[in-house]
Amino acid sequence: MKRVVLISDTHGCIDDKILEYLEPAEEIWHAGDIGSLAVTDCLKQHAPLYAVSGNIDDAVVRSEFPSYCFWETEGHRILMTHIGGFPGKYAAPAYRLIMQFQPTIFVCGHSHILRVIYDKRLKLLSLNPGAAGLQGFHKVRTLLRFTLDDGDIRDMEIVEMGR
Repeated sequence: MKRVVLISDTHGCIDDKILEYLEPAEEIWHAGDIGSLAVTDCLKQHAPLYAVSGNIDDAVVRSEFPSYCFWETEGHRILMTHIGGFPGKYAAPAYRLIMQFQPTIFVCGHSHILRVIYDKRLKLLSLNPGAAGLQGFHKVRTLLRFTLDDGDIRDMEIVEMGR
């Protein structure tokens, strides 16, 4: 069993509002637009981190974090990239990765719009945690928390942190 905190689009922001929701995490996933290695350095102090770089990330961040990552845990195959789209409207590069890796969970960020959608056609859960940072058009900062357990996903929680 693994408790996961999923965030994206921090754009260099790591503050008490984010930190207060990391406590139950056994893993943290960051879906890109990190903004600064100070963000990931802080996150790593709380739990093991999986992260990808995003379109606003500089060469320093890109040198540490790839544009996508794939791993298996708790009976799930997870694929994460920053620009991904959503069921029926996947970005072409993300769709190619989905076809290649056949994930059961697909994670992306970029849109600043929180979405949790099951793709019946591809048999995967598509997750976008919205945006946890201060920059962007979003009105509310968001993240997701959930539990992975032997092929199951449960206790999905949408966290709204205000603006």
